Amino acid sequence: MINRPNYLKQLINFKDKDLIKVVTGIRRCGKSTLFDLYCDYLKNNGVEENQIIRINLEDADFDFLNNYKELYNFVKEKLLPNKMNYVFLDEIQNVKEFQKACDSLYIKKNVDLYITGSNAYILSGELATLLSGRYVEIKMLPLSFKEYISYFGEDNLIMKYTDYITKSSFPYALKLNSKQEVNNYLEGIYNSIIIKDIVTRKNITDVTMLESIIKFMFDNIGNLCSSTKISNTMSSMGRKISIPTVESYLNTLVDAYILYKVDRYDIKGKQYLSSGSKYYLSDIGLRYFLLGSKKADEGHILENIVYLELIRRGYKVYIGKIDNNEVDFIAINELGEEYYQVAYSVLDEKTLQRELTPLENIRDHNAKYLLTMDFTPYTSHNGIKQINVLEWLLNK
Repeated sequence: MINRPNYLKQLINFKDKDLIKVVTGIRRCGKSTLFDLYCDYLKNNGVEENQIIRINLEDADFDFLNNYKELYNFVKEKLLPNKMNYVFLDEIQNVKEFQKACDSLYIKKNVDLYITGSNAYILSGELATLLSGRYVEIKMLPLSFKEYISYFGEDNLIMKYTDYITKSSFPYALKLNSKQEVNNYLEGIYNSIIIKDIVTRKNITDVTMLESIIKFMFDNIGNLCSSTKISNTMSSMGRKISIPTVESYLNTLVDAYILYKVDRYDIKGKQYLSSGSKYYLSDIGLRYFLLGSKKADEGHILENIVYLELIRRGYKVYIGKIDNNEVDFIAINELGEEYYQVAYSVLDEKTLQRELTPLENIRDHNAKYLLTMDFTPYTSHNGIKQINVLEWLLNK
């Protein structure tokens, strides 16, 4: 198992706290393995085996637990009366009205409850209402570049980066040797997301149109997109689709954690903008699987990797607008704001100036970074720090 220290630390910090720990993320990103790592930690720190209850609700062994009463009664019978019980429920969305079972287990003083889900549905609607203020969400992604490198070693970083984006950041893909094996594995993940988390849940009948939208979005990571633009593009290809249907499809892809939506922010006006958003992909390997290598866009792919790393580090991230220029990312945390511009290379002087201009137009004193693949000595352009992006990815 690959250690996932950042996520494991969060679980450890919330151990025995009066909160339901909800781990969310795209299918196969490592949620169940994180529970394995955490259970090892518990057993190494005085928790006995019979205090740990593990149920994977996608396992055929638990098919009979298809409603909240059966799940609750099954877990209740296994609880030790005079000890803390650590209850882990994987893929909880597979149980009808699961939120009622979660609430009933949560109120027991000797239960520390942990659940996972592969769809944002688990934190919407009734669960959010019923458990408001009583859960903490741990948002999980596939492997970071640093986690990937921890498995393979730090030699030949550029080659490792290429493998990272083309062979996938899903943990199990590391064990696969050939590109064909990786593609077969990614096909299984993709089909599982489409069928289980999207088509079935949303009762979508035009699967071909859904897949056309997915291919369009995969091909346009890092580009400003609107439902109107997508609808018009599909119509120009002879596939008529309404704007509300496009919006519904996009929301569903975001809910399944396959896409992340990033809104825009006017830096001068200090206001959020309602028009135009960008979308980024949870795993670039899925893009190569679906579109092939001919459609590779090195700059936007690198931008995608930086975005994912920023949200891993706990930032809220927006696209910045400054006059008529764009700042790739405004990253906000409890310490303030940081600005990031991402470019594959700025060795060309015109390219360098084009990337610096938006940052130079920002008049506040927050940190400003230019991240590139160029291996150049540390450089500061009037306070804008130019850093090699691979070193940046490995340094936190």
